[in-house]
Amino acid sequence: MKIIILGAGQVGSSVAAVLASEANDITVVDADEGRLEQLRDRFDLNTVDGHASHPDVLAQAGAEDADMILAVTNSDETNMVACQVAYTLFHTPTKIARVRAKAYLDLPQLFTQDALPIDVLISPEQIVTDYIHRLIEYPGALQVLDFAEGRVRLVAVRAEHGGPLVGHRIRELAERMPGIQARVAAIYRRDRPIIPTGDTVLEEGDEVFFVAARKNIRAVLAELGGRTKKVKRIIIAGGGHIGVRLARALEQDHQVKIIDHNPENARQVATQLRRTIVLMGDCADRNLLLEENIENTDVYIAVTNDDEANILSAMLAKSLGARKTMALINRSEYVDLVQSGIIDIAISPQQVTIGSLLAHVRRGDVAVVHSLRRGAAEAIEAVAHGDSTSSKVVGRRIDEIKLPPGTTIGAIVRHNEVLLPHRDVVIQPEDHVILFVVDKRRIKDVERLFQVGIGFL
Repeated sequence: MKIIILGAGQVGSSVAAVLASEANDITVVDADEGRLEQLRDRFDLNTVDGHASHPDVLAQAGAEDADMILAVTNSDETNMVACQVAYTLFHTPTKIARVRAKAYLDLPQLFTQDALPIDVLISPEQIVTDYIHRLIEYPGALQVLDFAEGRVRLVAVRAEHGGPLVGHRIRELAERMPGIQARVAAIYRRDRPIIPTGDTVLEEGDEVFFVAARKNIRAVLAELGGRTKKVKRIIIAGGGHIGVRLARALEQDHQVKIIDHNPENARQVATQLRRTIVLMGDCADRNLLLEENIENTDVYIAVTNDDEANILSAMLAKSLGARKTMALINRSEYVDLVQSGIIDIAISPQQVTIGSLLAHVRRGDVAVVHSLRRGAAEAIEAVAHGDSTSSKVVGRRIDEIKLPPGTTIGAIVRHNEVLLPHRDVVIQPEDHVILFVVDKRRIKDVERLFQVGIGFL
């Protein structure tokens, strides 16, 4: 696929890295030659130095025969104009734009073929906000990812000492919880993947990925020793886009405080929120955190624009007694280092966001993609089309489907029903199949599995 990425910032560079590794024809456009040089040194891709929305620059990038344009510069206006130019001058089939401003996002009538011809809107701040919100909903989880419009979720949890299922075979989960629809899709033990069977014994410290209907998640978390008590008190460090969105989503049902070091911004944030307490100060100020009863705080979330401030303040909050800490970290080299230490969850905006883009790049009908384990694995929601003559999956039992090595089916969503993938379940047309792919190099094989033969209409 020929893809033009407009913007070589954090999102653009991360997407370029993933797509270039999958044998796509990638061209990155940016006005910063230094950023482009770094990308050329690391990946097999083309670059164009120039303004992303200028017609001559897009032409130089190959827009005339591009399959897709990803406009992810830091300017909403540049992204929107670039999509308009690509549509008007080059008839680019798929146009995806990063749009951050709520003033634009609140007016969906702007984004039509008769107005601004953008096929897909991406708001990284909203995606990250929703991601953190789900982690607060299930405080014992390391990741919570939606499939089938939220009817099914993939949850990662650390198996803890005292969890009823820890030290027992996975097949006992069904015995202990009759009627509960849940399946363990993968286990990472000392950072090595294990494709589980019913006889696999869970060990303390295992990172367990399970798929379950939304209503059953808390029950499964309890079996693995994950915390299930609901969160009440939350402190958010940073009154930027994510901090304000998160506070607005949480303040109705939680006690929320925001700390921001900028007096003017703190006053503006206070006018935007109804129940949230806004504090002006340094989030790494020990005395301030103690005054705000950090030891009784359920979750401390650092989402400033400064990685170092997020890391240090989250570490301080944890040392002072916060039950759970999260830190937003843009630099990928920090993520593994931090999450293995005192901070509970390191959130990479690039990894959280990239799945929203990959779903539109994957071949076959892929509804949802989530990037896992810092991009090493993926979870996919693929839709089965065709019939037994044109499809490799439709009309076949689970045990007849030749899944690529390291791939498991976690659940099947048929209409509004969630089915566990027992060996004798037959895939039907329009089933949504949730797959966990341990080795991302096998993604192409999974795509081919769900592509329909040329004779199918």
